[in-house]
Amino acid sequence: MHIRAISLDLDDTLGPIGPVIVRVERSVDAWLQANCPEVARAWPIESMRALRDEVASEHPELAHDFAAQRRLTLRRAFAPFQLGDDWIERTYAVYVQVRNEVECYADTTAALARMAARFPLVSISNGTAELERIGLHEHFRFSVSAGEVGVAKPSADIFHHACERLGISPEHVLHVGDDPLADVVGARDAGMRTVWLNRHAAAWQHEVKPDLEMTDLDALANWLDDHPSPTPLPCP
Repeated sequence: MHIRAISLDLDDTLGPIGPVIVRVERSVDAWLQANCPEVARAWPIESMRALRDEVASEHPELAHDFAAQRRLTLRRAFAPFQLGDDWIERTYAVYVQVRNEVECYADTTAALARMAARFPLVSISNGTAELERIGLHEHFRFSVSAGEVGVAKPSADIFHHACERLGISPEHVLHVGDDPLADVVGARDAGMRTVWLNRHAAAWQHEVKPDLEMTDLDALANWLDDHPSPTPLPCP
């Protein structure tokens, strides 16, 4: 098998998501305190987080669509105060802005440039990050999100959607991600080759193993440089 394209997860693969979510919660809370203080008093950060979890639990049909979950959470929070949809959208805009203020890992930008020089790159994400807002769009042919496709990783459908847009069969696409289930098992079940990006020296706990395990994107770029295109991988 030969690699003709690479797909990459975004959150915790190109940059850590935890600090971003903390900033999002604090920024939305600060905006509410300044503009809708009654909502902020009723829904402090911890309560708003619990409401979001409640909405997600009550609406499994929205498991793939974090944007819809966020909007529905705000609608619930705003309902007692008779504030219109424009307030929901203004608050959601704060979320979108801060959500895309991602600090990438130190190895990300240079490694993407190296890989993009040899392969078409695409992103496949369950989240709401936008490549253009993050500033990484120049390295990618396109992005695929769960909200757009209607299903989330590890469903094979989202991986197949990306492969169809590439015009390349799954066995010739290498998927890179940090999540063992969503990225490695999901992509492998879709017929793709896989790289587990294991930045924190975690132990592998699934029966299906990745084709490659790397500590960061620089290590992957080095491996690809050492294996001239088309890049062979060992048979699974």
